[in-house]
Amino acid sequence: MPAAASETACHPTRNTPAARADDSIVVLGIGNVLWADEGFGVRAVEALDARWRFAPNVQLVDGGTQGLYLIQHVQAARRLLILDAIDYGLPPGTLKRVENDEVPRFLGAKKMSLHQTGFQEVLALARLTGNYPDEVLLIGCQPEELDDYGGSLRPVVKAALDEALQQAVQRLREWGAEPQPRETPPAADDAVCVPTLALGAYEAGRPAEAQACRIGDERFMVSAAAAAALIASQG
Repeated sequence: MPAAASETACHPTRNTPAARADDSIVVLGIGNVLWADEGFGVRAVEALDARWRFAPNVQLVDGGTQGLYLIQHVQAARRLLILDAIDYGLPPGTLKRVENDEVPRFLGAKKMSLHQTGFQEVLALARLTGNYPDEVLLIGCQPEELDDYGGSLRPVVKAALDEALQQAVQRLREWGAEPQPRETPPAADDAVCVPTLALGAYEAGRPAEAQACRIGDERFMVSAAAAAALIASQG
């Protein structure tokens, strides 16, 4: 598990890849929950884990922003389902599905953060090693807001979660993942996400705006503005 918990919320017991098998299925949610709608993919796999159970050959992974560290999961997958926030240039909350060879192109067309560049490289490296999934599906959601440090999903994006999960479960059923509705969420030790960063706890624990800057570190921003003014005055 990476040292920076703010970058990912992977649960170590759910983050160990299985050996590649003919029926192996990996569901991967990627994104950064600290930047509002950028966390869509992580929240989607969290909700999927809370509402559904699957056959033993299915692995749910909260990939956060791990980038190349996710290579092992892609290499282990015969079928890979990716959930992510993608800038398609569509109205906020719009879902769009992309499959197979088109997936890397959409992950990098309008990069919103470094994690998307990193995951493009993961897919390319997996292909080079000869361990690339036979099928890849990306379910992406158009974000509304990214520049809100510590923020959560905007209502229009959060509302898209249910439809994203329906689409994911339908494809997983077609792949033989045997989805079954849960009567109760998994125990904290078995959940795909660290409980302290789960959606409810994350939203409830956010400080008021007067206590926490919404767009980054104010100290850095003030210093950067002062430096820019100094350079302009000397130009």
